[in-house]
Amino acid sequence: MIELIRQGLNGKQPLRRQWRDHELKESYDVVIIGGGVHGLAAAYYLARDHGISDVAVLEKRYIGSGGSGRNTAIIRSNYLTAEGVRFYDESVRLYEELSTELNFNVMFSQRGHLTLAHSDAAVRTLRWRAEVNQIQGVDSRLIWPDEIARLCPQLDLSDRPRFPVVAALYHPPGGIIRHDAVVWGYAAGADRRGVHIHQMTEVTGIDVEGGRVTGVRTNRGRIKTGMVLNATAGWCTLISDMVGLSLPVTSHPLQACVSEALKPFLDVIVVSGSLHVYVSQSDRGELVMGASVDPYQSYSLDSTLDFLEGLSGHVLELFPSLAHVKILRQWAGICDMTPDYSPIMGFTPVEGFILDVGWGTYGFKAGPVSGKRIAELIATNRTPELIAPFRLSRFTERTLVGEKGAASVGH
Repeated sequence: MIELIRQGLNGKQPLRRQWRDHELKESYDVVIIGGGVHGLAAAYYLARDHGISDVAVLEKRYIGSGGSGRNTAIIRSNYLTAEGVRFYDESVRLYEELSTELNFNVMFSQRGHLTLAHSDAAVRTLRWRAEVNQIQGVDSRLIWPDEIARLCPQLDLSDRPRFPVVAALYHPPGGIIRHDAVVWGYAAGADRRGVHIHQMTEVTGIDVEGGRVTGVRTNRGRIKTGMVLNATAGWCTLISDMVGLSLPVTSHPLQACVSEALKPFLDVIVVSGSLHVYVSQSDRGELVMGASVDPYQSYSLDSTLDFLEGLSGHVLELFPSLAHVKILRQWAGICDMTPDYSPIMGFTPVEGFILDVGWGTYGFKAGPVSGKRIAELIATNRTPELIAPFRLSRFTERTLVGEKGAASVGH
């Protein structure tokens, strides 16, 4: 940050590029497919923690153009399973130190996260989550309308709405972050340590001989390598198909939108699983709003009127005062959903082919911890205990990690 200020005040020297372009080498020790937060974080921690810098990150468009640039950047760790809580809590702690670590302001604002309950059944689920969180040392507790009103006085807490608010799960460490700053910070950090970032480089095939990876084919040529990490989010099955590996993953669009800029008034993130809506306010004053994934499988990035109408109605049930606020823009991303709503991380039956996929709507929350632990797995050839529950074989071993109860609205 000091360097950025110094360069900004010096009119004689242009700002240096945060990462460089490189010629594609004939071989790399590790090839990472996917230039989002997961792929870049893995590259960064491989170089920083393990001294492995002969790494290529391949991105078919520009870095952050996939899910990392299309999400709503909510960070939290108030999950339902003990495995999930421990995992995402480490990610929150890494995010808290990330600006200092990368010397890049990622604008992490820990303003608190409210998950609303509108029924007795929802209260029971939130109580369950709160108890699991507290056992794992995570700050999360059930609160009632009087405290909700102090935290978010703009909410309609009367009995007039069709689904009145009866309680909420309050998670103070939850917050929002500048997603593009996270991507750029990891890219700059990886580049400084010798990692090659290749944009506009599409993977067209992966070579496998004798059950192990031997190379990657791209639109710019072939790369020899014995280690490939699939970190491609919604398109992960297309990459896995290249090595003959079928994944229990389906891809669904996830839509979101932002309003015109308003004077800051919403200090917390508000989520309603029953209404399928969430709302936060960005540092620019925009209301960032979204819902659950679309109910059909598709790779479409088109926005729909049906989403906007449904979302608007539910937002107004919570915040009637927003009736005349204008929508500024709308977009969609692709989510790779697994049957138990948890990711798939680690080794596969194809030697040298590693997975960091199946993130559904949780991916950006886990960027730092997944990168750090996948880097450890690659460097040591051992599965870290923290990510062992998310192994691919759990689907045949019947040891699922069911996080649907913490999905809220699927974000």
